[in-house]
Order: sequence, then C-alpha cells, then structure tokens
Amino acid sequence: MSDHSHGTQPPSDKALRVRAMEQLLLEKGLIKEGAVDAIIDIFEHQLGPKNGAKVVARAWTDPAYKQRLMENASDAILEFGFAGFQGEYMVVCENTPGVHNVVVCTLCSCYPWPVLGLPPNWYKAAPYRSRVVIEPRAVLEEFDLHIPDETEVRVWDSNNELRYLVLPERPAGTEGWSEEQLAKLVTRNSMIGTGVAMTPAELAKSGNTEEAVL
Repeated sequence: MSDHSHGTQPPSDKALRVRAMEQLLLEKGLIKEGAVDAIIDIFEHQLGPKNGAKVVARAWTDPAYKQRLMENASDAILEFGFAGFQGEYMVVCENTPGVHNVVVCTLCSCYPWPVLGLPPNWYKAAPYRSRVVIEPRAVLEEFDLHIPDETEVRVWDSNNELRYLVLPERPAGTEGWSEEQLAKLVTRNSMIGTGVAMTPAELAKSGNTEEAVL
C-alpha cells in the first residue's frame, strides 16, 4: 500500500537510502529525532553565500572593519556570528586592479562553509582542482572571466587547517550604497575568485533584488 497520490513520483533511490540510514541511526540511539532536519535547515537557511556577501559589503564600506578582516579574518567574520566547522581558520585575499585571487583545494574540497555554504560540484571536481593551479587563466576563461595580461593571478590552496575567502573589488557606480544594497552585488563565485561582483547594471538586468546571487 502506498501513501503517494496518483501522478506523484516515488522517492529516488538516494532519498530512500537516506531515510533508511536515518532510521537506523535513530534506532541505535546515535541521533535524536529531528536532528537531520535541523542539520538540513542549517545548511539551507543559516549558511551560504549570503553570509559572505555581508562580510564583503561591510569591508567595502567600513575601512576599520576591512583592516580587521585582512589582519584576522576569523575574528572579523565572527563579529557577524559566522563561525564553526570548516570556518575556524580564515584568510581573506583582496582583489585589486593589479592582482586577482582564486581559491582551490587541490587535495579534496576544503571550503569555508560558514560564509559560503556547501561547495559547488565543480569546486570538488578533479579537473578544476588540478587545472586551476597549472593554467588559472584558461580555467577562469571557462567561467567567462577574462583577466588582463597585466593583472597577476594568484592561486590559493585551501586545506584542512586554513581556508580562503576572496574580497572582490567594489564595482564602480555604487557610491552611497548601503551594505544591504552592496551585498546584492556579491556572488558566490566572486568570493572564490572564479567571478567578480556584479555591476549595478547587471544586478538590474538579473532582477535579483532580494538577496546575493548563489
């Protein structure tokens, strides 16, 4: 007997395996009822690029905060309450007209979860992890990011003890913007280095008026 209504797709094999594992852990007393839902809620609503965008916007508007961020990123990010697993030791790399930074984890997929959420699939994939170190400009071109020849490209390799966040350049034409407005320009990829912050025109064209691009 099924509790699915007609026309509704049955759960995928992966979903069924997850349910079975959750039930087994509950029966063994290894997790409490609702623990999995709580964890999912954290990753869906409490972690993610919106957190990092707030940090970037504050650094763009507050020179004192930016100095603290560059000197001790972990403590400065903690001022927002963003901390925890995969975000214990942070370093911020600032993009300038002469330097473009990009982040990778060549060994696995170390990534600053508290400010960027879960890593995208391409970040974990072997082609990105191997190639961006050897030919960063070519890889960035594949992200439709064209770095001028006169701009130095620096690649930072995250590991289990240290994770990096890129501080993108503030787009022109945003003088007088509030932190909330500026945060909408900050994309996940701009904080990894495979992209740059959106311009005001790009933001308007995207129709993204609610939150930072994920």
